[in-house]
Parts: sequence; C-alpha cells; structure tokens
Amino acid sequence: MSKKALSYCGELVRQADADRFILSMFVPVGVREDLWTLFAFNCEIAKTRDVVSETTLGLIRLQWWRDEIGKIYEGGDVSPHEILKPLSEVIKRYGLPREHFDQLIYAREFDLEDVLPGNVEGLFNYCDFTTAPLLALAVQICGDDPSQEVIQPIAINYALAGVLRSTAYYARQGRCLLPEELMRNHCISRDKIIEEDMRGDMAMLIKDILIQKMPCIKPDNIILKGSAALSDMYLKQIISNDYDVMSSVIMRDPYLKVLRLYWRTKFCS
Repeated sequence: MSKKALSYCGELVRQADADRFILSMFVPVGVREDLWTLFAFNCEIAKTRDVVSETTLGLIRLQWWRDEIGKIYEGGDVSPHEILKPLSEVIKRYGLPREHFDQLIYAREFDLEDVLPGNVEGLFNYCDFTTAPLLALAVQICGDDPSQEVIQPIAINYALAGVLRSTAYYARQGRCLLPEELMRNHCISRDKIIEEDMRGDMAMLIKDILIQKMPCIKPDNIILKGSAALSDMYLKQIISNDYDVMSSVIMRDPYLKVLRLYWRTKFCS
C-alpha cells in the first residue's frame, strides 16, 4: 500500500504505532480502516504527556476526549475531527462499549502524575489498564467476542515489552515506569538510570520484573496472536541481551520480525 493511499488515521498509526500498523496488515481488508481509527484514537490519548507543558493541561486534554466520546454515545453532535468523526461511525457499526474508551482515557491520567508504580503489581496494572481495553475493542472490530478471549495476560506482556524497551527514552525525559520497590531494593534512583555504572544493577532489576511476566497463551483472534508474538519476540530479545534495556540493541527490530510475525499469526494455533 502506498503512502498516498492511507487515510489520516492510517498514516498516523503507521508513524506513531508501527507494530499495530503491521498487525493490521494481517486482518481482512474490510476492517483495517476501522482498526486504524481505533489505534489512532489510542495514539492521541497516549501522547498526552508528551504534548503538554503541565499536568492541568494534560487533564484538560484528556477531559476533552472524554467529553467528545460521551457525545458520540449520547447522540450529540460529533466534532468534525479527523479521528472523532470516523470513530463515531466505528463505535456505531460494531456496538463498541463506552466503558473501554473511558478506561483508556482514565489510565492515561497516570502518565501525568509523574510517579513510579509502587511495585511489580502496580506496573502490571498500568500495562493492563492502558492496553487491555484497546485489545478488547480491536477483537470486537475483528468480529470476535472479547469475552471468549483471554486478553489480560497478552495486554500486560505487550505493554510491558514496550515499557522496558522505552526505559532509556523515558530516562532521557526524566520519566520512569519501573517499580519503586525494586528501584529501592537495587539502590537505583531515576536520575541514575542512565549512568553507565548502574547498568549491572539495572539488568538485575529488569530480570526481577521479567521473572514475573505473564505466562504465554495461544489466543484465537489474529490481533491477539500478533500482539502475543510481538511481545514474545521483544521480551526474548531483552533476555538474550542480558536484560540490558539501556543498550541500543533493544530498540532494533528482532531478526526477521515481520516474517516471524506472519508465521505466528497465520500458521500457529
């Protein structure tokens, strides 16, 4: 597909959420645009912390999205917005539940608080809240029943891989999503994460987290299959790199990523 053929939502997802854009290539053509619309909405709320200068402005931005989503469900006038307009049609077409959108917006308020998860359970809760509702909506758009799929462990592992791979990026912004309890146990503070002599302690901390990652499951839905396959590849890449998430190697695509992803989604049951 050429770049010019993409809609606004499709191009946004291609640039801001490349992995989910790749996953969308494995679903029937008829639902791709609807998935792009959903994923574009997620991109917009997920970037809130990065585009505001203070917490209050971030909360206002998230409240705007909450109010606009509310208008869709309450039958009000839909904003002529590049994402909201097609999203209103997607919501009506598939009967998507409002609660998932509210949960996703609420979860992003945590990003604005600039606090660390208290422990590993808190980190996993963050991963769950920011990803499971999105996957449930995607499953429904694909024509499957979210209640018949085990979504939570896939959501947690997928988001966890993203959080760990972004550790260095977050650190350069003065941000950290690693568990405060483990940071304290390993004598690491957020301002010391990027220091070279802390990499050994950091590796042990990451290992402590991954020991507790969710067990692998084999879902039926193709988006869930792909999400599980991606997280598996990324987490194995971290482990094979001796848990050094500060290494630039972590941000490289795993070997033959797209081919392996295609195989896992199409032929592995």
